[in-house]
Order: sequence, then C-alpha cells, then structure tokens
Amino acid sequence: MSDHTPVSEIEPLLRELTPQVLGFLARRYGQFDLCEDAVQEALLAAATQWPQDGVPANPRGWLITVATRRLTDQFRSESARRKREDSVAAEAELVAPGADQDQSADGDDTLTLLFLCCHPAVTPASQVALTLRAVGGLGTAEIARAFMVPEATMAPRISRAKKSIKAAGSRFVLPPEEERADRLRVVLQALYLIFNEGYTASSGEELQRVELTAEAIRLTRMLRESLPDEGEVAGLLALMLLTDARRAARATDGGELIPIDEQDRTLWNRESIEEGAALILRTLASGEVGPYQLQAAIAAVHAEAPTADETDWRQILALYVLLEKLAPNPMVTLNRAIALAQVEGPRAGLDLLATLDDNKHLADNHRLDAVRAHLLERAGEPAAAREHFLAAARRTTSLPEQRYLTAKAAGIADG
Repeated sequence: MSDHTPVSEIEPLLRELTPQVLGFLARRYGQFDLCEDAVQEALLAAATQWPQDGVPANPRGWLITVATRRLTDQFRSESARRKREDSVAAEAELVAPGADQDQSADGDDTLTLLFLCCHPAVTPASQVALTLRAVGGLGTAEIARAFMVPEATMAPRISRAKKSIKAAGSRFVLPPEEERADRLRVVLQALYLIFNEGYTASSGEELQRVELTAEAIRLTRMLRESLPDEGEVAGLLALMLLTDARRAARATDGGELIPIDEQDRTLWNRESIEEGAALILRTLASGEVGPYQLQAAIAAVHAEAPTADETDWRQILALYVLLEKLAPNPMVTLNRAIALAQVEGPRAGLDLLATLDDNKHLADNHRLDAVRAHLLERAGEPAAAREHFLAAARRTTSLPEQRYLTAKAAGIADG
C-alpha cells in the first residue's frame, strides 16, 4: 500500500493479523500473558506508524518483529530470565520485517487462542473481554467503551484473566480431546455474549453496537473454518446472520426502538438471511441438533415471513418446546410464552409467565415485565399493562428501551 494509508483500511487488517501474530509468539515462546502484552504494543505501534508510512510489504512479519523485540525488552529487565532472553533475542535477529513467516498453523493458532481465552479458570465476563482483545484485536479502551465501563475498570479485568490462565498452568495447546466439547461450549457462549451485547446494548444511549456484532460474526466465521463439522458452530453463525439481518430496521433515524412486528422488512438484509437460512438448513439435516441450531431455526422462520401476520407461530412454538427440553432456561420459557400467546391467546401466555415469577435469574431482568405488559394489553387489562411497562422501563439500563417502554405505557388508553 502507498504512504498515508487510511485508518479505515488499517484497522481491519490489524484485527485479522492479531490472532496470527499472538499465536505465532505464544506457540514459539510460551508466556501467553507477556506475548499478549507485546502484541498489543506492536498493534499500537502499527496504528501510529502505518497511516503515515504506509503498510509494510509483510505486515505480519513487521508485527512479529516489533512484538518479539518488546518481548526481548521484557526478558532483559528480569535477571532471572537471562537464558530465555538469549533464546528470544536470537529469534528476534532471525525475524526480519520483510521476511516470510511460518503460516503453517494459523488456523490452529486462532482456535487455540479462543480456547485459551475461554479457559474455565476465567470468569465469563473476562472471557469475553480477553477474546475481544487477544483474538479480535480490540484495544482495552475500545472494549471498555463497548461495555460502557471506564478503561480503568476493564484493564484490571483483562489483567486478572491473563493471570488466571497463567495460574492455571495453561500451555498454548488445544485442550485434550476429553475436555474439548465442554471448552467449545464456553467459546460459543463467549461469542454469543459478544453478539448479544452488540445487538442490544445492555446500557447506554445506543440501541446496538455494530462493531461488536460484526466482530462476533467475524470470529464465529473463523471458528467455523477451523471446525467445519461442528453443527453448533454453524448454528451459532446462522443465528447471528439471521438476527443481524434485521439491524437496519430495528430503530428509527432518531435511534428509537422498533419492535419486530412493526419493522419495514424491505430493510432486512436478504443476503444475510439467505446465507443464514441455507446454513441452518444444511446443519439441521447433517446430524445431532443443539440449542444454537434450534435458535437459528426460529430466527429463520421469523426472517422468511413476508409480513408479521404471516409468521408461522405454530412452528416457532414447536421449536421453543424442543429448545426448552434440550436446554431448559428461563429466557427460553419467556420466549415460549410469547409464541404460546400468538397461538393460543394472551391468557395462555400469561399463565406460562406466572411460572417464572419466583425465578431468581429473572428477578432484575426487565423482559419479564415487558412481555407481561404486552400480553396484559392484548388481554384487555390496560391499567395492569401500564404498570408493568413502567416497571420494565425502570429495570432496563438501555435508554432506547426505556424510552420505548415509557412511551408504550403513556400510549395505553384506559379500558
């Protein structure tokens, strides 16, 4: 590339190269925590220099060289690691900025990084943060902004995650076969959490954070390339594509939330819908079905309905029944109540919601009140509906959701 390369071209390249460079270093030198710090410094150097100097002919080699030199500096500062310093320094001399680097295990490196970032010793919140940083290439400040917390809060969270991995004695290798299925579930959950936070931000002024949904989809695509025969990986990717396809229709120009039954479906991304629907169709026919595949199938039914009135709610209800048997969860029951109300009427949905009233996982979740409010309004109980819309508005920390729920309460006429 020529000098003065636009930042908009550099950022995607750095995100693509991050797991390759970190994987190369961690595989060669171990010390995941130190390698990750060194890669972050190399990324910062690239973000500063490349817009002015242009992207080097071998950007991956450039980043490896800079990161390796940072590692050398770190080892030099610790006298107890002199022998390792000699080894790393020798490696640094062999890695020239324009040299071709070993590409033999890039795919495996990315997969290994995902498994390492989602180590059971790390808390779920920190798994997400570390995945975004180490595999996604986002800086600490970007991650902090995405989750609406101060950088001073996010930095220690990432640091603790790396220390937890180090304390657990984890090496830069894939988990043993007997642990891999359980660890993969954790990886998928982390990617799912990243996507959900992007699709409906849990707090703040913005309804959605496109950078997070895009990153979750990109990382899940990478995971699918590494594990093409894993049905749940394909299911999660299909779910993301089918859900994200509605993004352009979910809010007004002013950022106000538009529920799915009121959205302009001509704004839905047909390319994403076709890709997601084809992917889940192939996956469902290929073997054992998992929760992400069922959720993707539900999303496909919504996506393929020309209008809200033409939605096949009976099929959706049947899929939720299967999902609840396979992966019991209060949020699944909540969504089943919505589908049940569409098929059998609002009273049936309200009766099912009543079974969730004492569920501790929903005690502070605004969605239980919001769904109950909608069903009460349909059942002809405006006063009770208004009360629950306002209760839901008080519970959510998303400002677009607060405004929507408050407006719904204000718009209810007395019966």
